[in-house]
Amino acid sequence: MTDRTRPAGSGAVLGWTLLSAVAPGAAHLRAGWRRTGLALLGGYALLLLGVLWLVLAADGDLAGWLIHSSAWLSAVMVAAAVLGLGWFALVVHSFLVLLPGRLPQRGQLLTGVAAGLLSVAVVVPFAATAQLLWVSDRTIDSVFNQPTEPQAGERERADPWATRTRVNLLLLGGDADDNRSGVRTDSMNVASIDVKTGNTVLFSLPRNLENVRFPPGSPMAKRFPDGFRLPTDAAGGRSDLLNSVWEYADAHPEIFGGRKGQGPQALMDAIGYTLGLEIDWYALVNMWGFARLIDAIGGVTIHVEQDVVFGKYNEGLVKAGTRKLKGADAMWYARSRTFSDDFTRMRRQRCVMGALLREADPTTVLTRFNGIALATKELVRTDIPRPMLEHLVPLALKVKNAKVTSVQFVPPLINTGYPDWAKIRTVTAKALKDSVTPKPSVASAAPSPSASPSASAKATPKPKPSDVAAPKGLTDGCGTL
Repeated sequence: MTDRTRPAGSGAVLGWTLLSAVAPGAAHLRAGWRRTGLALLGGYALLLLGVLWLVLAADGDLAGWLIHSSAWLSAVMVAAAVLGLGWFALVVHSFLVLLPGRLPQRGQLLTGVAAGLLSVAVVVPFAATAQLLWVSDRTIDSVFNQPTEPQAGERERADPWATRTRVNLLLLGGDADDNRSGVRTDSMNVASIDVKTGNTVLFSLPRNLENVRFPPGSPMAKRFPDGFRLPTDAAGGRSDLLNSVWEYADAHPEIFGGRKGQGPQALMDAIGYTLGLEIDWYALVNMWGFARLIDAIGGVTIHVEQDVVFGKYNEGLVKAGTRKLKGADAMWYARSRTFSDDFTRMRRQRCVMGALLREADPTTVLTRFNGIALATKELVRTDIPRPMLEHLVPLALKVKNAKVTSVQFVPPLINTGYPDWAKIRTVTAKALKDSVTPKPSVASAAPSPSASPSASAKATPKPKPSDVAAPKGLTDGCGTL
C-alpha cells in the first residue's frame, strides 16, 4: 500500500530517485511500496551475486568463453538491451512513486528534467556495452575461421591443452597490396607458448634464409627434395628465399593437386620443420594495416637509437630520440633497410612489437575499441578457428604477465646462405627448455681454493659466442624509455 502521508520535497525526490538508479527499490521503500521495494532490492542483490559467481567461476576465462561463439555474444547483447530498458523504466517509476506532482510548479519542472536526464543516462552504459559486443562479434567473424564441422571429439574436449605443453603460433608480417600479386612474408616469428605458465619464446627467422627444407612426404618436399632452390633471375637476384615460400606455393597449385591457397600451409611446414616444432596456426598481419592499428591505440613510444632513413630515394627520416611514433613512422622504423640490413630491421621490428604490447593496456583498448576493431578487420588474416578463442584468450592473458624472451637466427649464429639446420633445431630446443627451467644459482664464479689443478684443467671450456643463442627479453636492445 502506498504511503502518501509524508510528501517529499524537491531535494528528497531527486535524492531518492538518484539512489534508486544504483540501489533499485530505495525510492519505493521511501514511498511506502514495501513489497515492491524489497522485491527490487532482492532481485538486484541476486543479479549482483550471479555476476560475481560467473566471474569467479570463469577463473579469468570469461572473455574467451564469451567471444568463442556468436550465440553467446548475441545473448549478452540482448540481455544488455533488456537491462537498459528495464533500468530506464525503473528510474521513471521510482520518480513517479515519490509523487512529484505534489511539489510546487518550479519543483516539478526541476525534478522532472533531472529525472529525465538520469533515466537516459542510465541507459548509456548498457547501450555502449551492446554496441561494443556487436562490433566485437562482427570483427571476430571477419577475422577468425568458422569451421563447417566440429572435429571428432571437439565438443567433448573441455581442455585442448590437457595433453600438450606448448602452443606454437606463426606470426607473419606481409606486404600484400592492391598493386602487387601474392604475399611476401618479410617478418616471420614463431611464438612458442608454455600453456601452464604463459612463458613465451619468440623465434625470429630472417627473410633471406636460403635453401629451406620441407617435411618429408609433403608436396613441396617432393618438388624440392634438396631444399627450396630456383634459378636466379636475369639481374642475378633470387626469388627462392624463405619470404617467397607463401607466394610461390600460391602461384603453383599444381604442386598440391590443383588446390589453391596453399601458401600458408607451405610456409608453416617449412618453418616448423626448420625449428623442429609443429606449428598450430598462423596469423598474417598486413604491415600497413598494422600501422592503422598503431594509430588506433594512439601511437607507440619507442627509443630510436639513431636516425632511420627510409624510402627508395631516401625521402623519409625517423629522427633519433625517445618519441611517440604514429603508425606510418613506426612501420618505416620497423621496415626500413636503407643504409641498414635485414638483421637490424628484425631487431627494430621486435622493438615495435614490444612497444605495442606495452601500450595496448585494457584502458586504451576499451576507450579506443571501435578504431582498433576497424583496424583489426583490415590487417589480420589467420586460420585460427573461432571456437578456439575460448582457450586462446586466457592463454594470451597469461602471456601478458609472463616471461617473454626471443632468439634471432641471424649471423653470426647462423649463415643465412648456408644454414646449419641441426644447430637451429638445437638452439630452439635449448631456448624452450631454458624458458621453463630456472637457471641454477651460482655461489661464486671463482674456483674453490681446495680444487685440484687436475680438476681445473678438465673444466669444460666456454662455448664460442657464435655457438650460443641466449634468449633475450623482447625489448632488450631497444633502448631505455
